Amino acid sequence: MQYAVVTGTSRGLGESIAKKLMKIGIHIIGVSRNENEGLALYAKECGTSYVHVPCDIRNPKQVEEVFTKIGETVFDQRPELVYLINNAGVVEPIDHVGNLDAMKLSDHVNVNLLAPMVITNLFLQRAEQTATCLITVNVTSGAGESAVYGWSAYCSTKAGLNRYTETVALEQEERGTNNKTIAFSPGIMDTKMQDQIRSSTEDAFKEVEKFKQYKENNLLKSTDRIAGALADLLRDGNKLQNGKIYYVKELL
Repeated sequence: MQYAVVTGTSRGLGESIAKKLMKIGIHIIGVSRNENEGLALYAKECGTSYVHVPCDIRNPKQVEEVFTKIGETVFDQRPELVYLINNAGVVEPIDHVGNLDAMKLSDHVNVNLLAPMVITNLFLQRAEQTATCLITVNVTSGAGESAVYGWSAYCSTKAGLNRYTETVALEQEERGTNNKTIAFSPGIMDTKMQDQIRSSTEDAFKEVEKFKQYKENNLLKSTDRIAGALADLLRDGNKLQNGKIYYVKELL
């Protein structure tokens, strides 16, 4: 039996990832503020299971409490393999530094960087205690590799997530475990996040017109296609290169 714990399953890429993994027989625990009732129905069609666990990823204390319980539930069953997909993410606040709200910045860092760090730490503890293999996927962005006007928070947290991925992988390699930690860069997708980006003012986000053109020229890939590429990548975990950033453009 294999389990995948996926954050941000209420819609978008998280929903698509859950579906693609259920289609290949993996049992899913989806974590988000809002439940996606369609995923439970889809699980029945696939002959697997889907359980939703509510959690506000912006709240570090709640994240620790919720994922401690999830870790106990999943790893105590001694599954063959556990996947952790740190997918939940936000792009806002979008604006230049000097014009940002402190609370929104705090929420942003909690969702994009702190939550994946806390969850990964908890799950690696349980993996070691139960001798279970854990494959962690951190959903990143090309924004983590270059500076973008108006995206200081987004670029910084994704850059931090990339280095965190590399560091965890290094530690697991040197400790001689079978655990793998990778990053997955999905490119530009047709999601609500793109709606938020396109609604920005040019003063807040200099590249807003370019993102509007992505939509108008049908350059945004579907989340189902992106999730399918990730599911195919994960089919053979032994071939995964620990600490690597996998770009969807190289997988499609």
